[in-house]
Amino acid sequence: MPPQEWLLTAAERGNPDTSIPTWNTGNTVEALIHGQRYFDRLASEVEALEAGDHLFFTDWRGDPDERMRADGPTIAELFAAAAKRGVVVKGLLWRSHVDKLAYSEEENRTLSDDIEAAGGEVLLDQRVRRGGSHHQKLVVLRHPGRPELDVAFAGGIDLCHSRRDDDAHHGDPQAVRMAKAYGPNPPWHDVQLMLRGPVVGTLDLSFRERWTDPAPLDQHGPISTATDMLKHEDMRPDPLPPQPPDPPPAGEMTVQVLRTYPAMRPAYSFAKLGERTVARGYTKAIRRARRLIYLEDQYLWSKEVAQLFADSMRENPDLHLIAVVPRHPDVDGAFALPPNQVGREQAIELCRRAAADRVHVFDLENSEGTPIYVHAKVCVVDDVWTSVGSDNFNRRSWTHDSELSCAVLDGTRDGRAPADPAGLGDGARRFARDLRLSLLGEHLERAGDDRDDLIDPVGAVRAATEAADRLKEWIAGGRSGPRPPGRLVPHETERLPWHQRVWAVPAYRLIYDPDGRPWRERRAGTW
Repeated sequence: MPPQEWLLTAAERGNPDTSIPTWNTGNTVEALIHGQRYFDRLASEVEALEAGDHLFFTDWRGDPDERMRADGPTIAELFAAAAKRGVVVKGLLWRSHVDKLAYSEEENRTLSDDIEAAGGEVLLDQRVRRGGSHHQKLVVLRHPGRPELDVAFAGGIDLCHSRRDDDAHHGDPQAVRMAKAYGPNPPWHDVQLMLRGPVVGTLDLSFRERWTDPAPLDQHGPISTATDMLKHEDMRPDPLPPQPPDPPPAGEMTVQVLRTYPAMRPAYSFAKLGERTVARGYTKAIRRARRLIYLEDQYLWSKEVAQLFADSMRENPDLHLIAVVPRHPDVDGAFALPPNQVGREQAIELCRRAAADRVHVFDLENSEGTPIYVHAKVCVVDDVWTSVGSDNFNRRSWTHDSELSCAVLDGTRDGRAPADPAGLGDGARRFARDLRLSLLGEHLERAGDDRDDLIDPVGAVRAATEAADRLKEWIAGGRSGPRPPGRLVPHETERLPWHQRVWAVPAYRLIYDPDGRPWRERRAGTW
């Protein structure tokens, strides 16, 4: 199977200003499901760094006191200790909006200060469209002279509170405040990739493009600039050490780094008209889907995204969509809640109009009945193509914020029947199928040796819907008697009354899910 059947070609990427390779062969990728597993693995890799090694990271939010393990260290202690050992520590954190708006400016500023006091350099980066954010979650660890040790982590997990949960889903003891339905320690479901091989060099280059961009870090007005000056904020990045050669081949997986950057002024030097390879990559893969699209997403908003699914299901009568989403938005409130609700309601309804009997949307709850907040951004198409990243299925992630995702094609075929579910000759691939079975198996509370009926797409759909229906009936019956196995519950949406829709729809379109494309692409309806 030629990679270009699933992955974007150089011409299809559409950003001539970047030096990012079209894709990288010869990699190995491991999916780290849940923050506890990711944080422990990250801590071990950082603790092994030596003087002269590199630690580069980007993040949406960083909480300095977040513990990487139950007994520590905290994220600030971990990175600061590396800097004190002589590791080159460089970070880019979204400058964020003010804390009064429930964002993370003060937390990010404190993490920056803690690491810089130890000799690292962390910049607060506001080179975004107005109302946008830097949403990438990336850590790159390089070992000059020892390239076989190079590793990168990319996905959906921020270095902050609430993320260190495990498969029992009782939540992180260090929690962020969320909607009341999630309780004081919100259960949290998330995924991060651990990557080795030449793709680490590409992710290193992606960090360097942002770091060396000559545009000012703070672009949004004199007040924020004056605040940074009064706080003696570092506003000028120091030079980076030379980029080491790419690591040697480490496996049989091809990885394509996909990104979103908006069209903005001043333009990014590495993406003068923005970059929308996330949107383009998903579009190409979903149009090739024939049997099953499995996704987990925090939002699943946007008519433009839903239309892509709807068109594929109309054209392919055997294609099913399984989507796992949060039961409730992460916020409450008369003004914050309706725009969150209306976006998902519109997207799901559009898909169901295309193929009501083949659209299966679920949310999750733990053994105590508390909803699990789904923050993962995962998509598996026909057990061949997989994407894990920071981007959600909405227009904001595909056009407006900065995002980073990795699409994976495993060179190892999976021979378990059906060996070629799509019937296109591509053959199921081991990484894609194992990730889908791991995620769905966890949600159904199945042991690793009790998932054979989930391999075939028809069996997976049947098992998921039957288990979700049983749990729904048990809940409706007052939760009496033994709890049926599984965490899936059919997701329910309701149409908002007209007096809420009249303001919630434009608020959702303009504020919650804005469009960062150039006007020409907006008018043409292309990415």
